Amino acid sequence: MTNLNRRTLLTSAAGLAGIGLLSACVSNSPGTGGEKGESGANSVLKVGASPVPHAEILQYVKDELAKDAGLDIEIVEYTDYILPNKDLEAGDTDANFYQTPNFLKNEIEENGYKFTAGKGVHIEPLGLYSEKAKSVEEIAEGGEIALNSDPANTARGLRLLESAGLISLGDAPEDALVKPEDVKENPKNLKFTELEGGQIPRSLGDFAAGVINGNFALEAGLKPNKDSLFLEPGEDSPYANLLVWRSEDDGNEHLKKLEELLHSAEVKAFIEKTYTDGSVIPAF
Repeated sequence: MTNLNRRTLLTSAAGLAGIGLLSACVSNSPGTGGEKGESGANSVLKVGASPVPHAEILQYVKDELAKDAGLDIEIVEYTDYILPNKDLEAGDTDANFYQTPNFLKNEIEENGYKFTAGKGVHIEPLGLYSEKAKSVEEIAEGGEIALNSDPANTARGLRLLESAGLISLGDAPEDALVKPEDVKENPKNLKFTELEGGQIPRSLGDFAAGVINGNFALEAGLKPNKDSLFLEPGEDSPYANLLVWRSEDDGNEHLKKLEELLHSAEVKAFIEKTYTDGSVIPAF
């Protein structure tokens, strides 16, 4: 599990050539020594992101759109779901791009973060995968199902299992953070084990099936449209991924510009052309 705390700074070739400049002005947050422009905000934005697809989308914006918009973007990759918000609160990054509304809501409630979210950029359909079953019907009686351990994704995973016809959650509200103990009907007597999301693809062979987030499926080389037993519907999904920043920076013009670029026609076309397997769907 040691690699879960790895953070990798991505830069373009041009960024590497000018690393001295980047280190001088990456952020206006405490402790980073940021150099401010006339607006009081930095032209360089340090953005935390999951490697796939978030960092890839940001890299496209950095390479193709940011310069004309007067922005410079540094991308910091995270392989877990907890550190990005901690680093954002601490001022180590200016924004992050990896989370959904329910996940963010739970993080704010549990940690007291004062964050603002933009509009949905894309959806990564959750999928049910197995190395032992070739269909939902083939999942064994009493089989063990791996679920993502953070509360928002545990609930989302259980909703997926309900949609697949494996369980029933009764009349639990759609936005409720349901847990395995909230399952009302379980005809196959399935068992549930919660793991850190990135571990599920690596441990899939140990379970009857596993619910895997889209970004982790992509990193593991899985193709949702082909490899999943059941895939979360993309239309009208409440699970769109968002750009998030500290609420104190609501007036930052550079953050506003990045939010605008992430919802541009160019980014929509990039998503549609790059992720043709249905693993990533534009949310705008």
